[in-house]
Amino acid sequence: MPPLKCQGIKTKLVGEIRRIAARQDFQRWVEPFCGSCVVALNVQPERALLCDSNVHIIRMYQDIQDGRVTPALAREFLTAQGEKLSAGGEPYYYEVRERFNRDPCSLDFLFLNRSCFNGVMRFNRKGGFNVPYCHKPERFAQAYVTKIANQIRRIAEVVAMRDWTFAATGFRETLAEVGLGDFVYADPPYAGRHVDYFNSWSEADEDDLARLLKGLPCGFILSTWHSNEFRTNAMIPKNWTCPGIHMLTREHFYHVGSSEDLRHPMMEALITNFAVGQAAREPAEATQQLAFFERA
Repeated sequence: MPPLKCQGIKTKLVGEIRRIAARQDFQRWVEPFCGSCVVALNVQPERALLCDSNVHIIRMYQDIQDGRVTPALAREFLTAQGEKLSAGGEPYYYEVRERFNRDPCSLDFLFLNRSCFNGVMRFNRKGGFNVPYCHKPERFAQAYVTKIANQIRRIAEVVAMRDWTFAATGFRETLAEVGLGDFVYADPPYAGRHVDYFNSWSEADEDDLARLLKGLPCGFILSTWHSNEFRTNAMIPKNWTCPGIHMLTREHFYHVGSSEDLRHPMMEALITNFAVGQAAREPAEATQQLAFFERA
């Protein structure tokens, strides 16, 4: 699991995406919605352009890549902040949140992401982080801090050996840079289900993304929600029922919700512009050994 938690993270689908990508021949991996970077960190391409409109996510990965955030620094910071949270509780959490919204930095962002309610990442229209406190003053126990530091260490090792660029850009700008030899993985916010990204996501955005993806000179994988027990995604028949487009589905749970009875199964769709078939699943023991980044 990456050090940042994001709702909708593809921990249950990353193995499937990785298997599909492994069959493709490309020189650069491109993500216009990299989010937690869990997919790129598991695929581990030699070259990648990883973009997101959330400047705080991009800053975090740039800081790790450039050595401004290290495992030792994160451990020291989270230990000290955890002690203050233990002593000050909820008021201290909101003090840090106000500090971050005045002067954003990666370590405060990491602290908030790991001490807010249910690991949700949400911002108001002015760009301010507005998720409430998780009410766990002992959140940053030694073992928890060690796990986060180890996640940062592993990411630093991966990016140090590869030619990866992190950029705070919108999907339109990112896709305009795509050419032959690239391969695109797109995991946009889910229109019609929830809006939980740094910027809002509309049906017009969804339509633009579909148009741009279908016009690419290279292969792509799009992950989006297909259906749940309550409704289906109307964007799929609208934008993706056309020649040359292929889809496979997988069911899994999203672990965002205050209790288990609010966490419903979701049918996820993986849409491509090339035939993949129903990719065989890896055996359970192999799934357990999937990269470090899949586990919370």
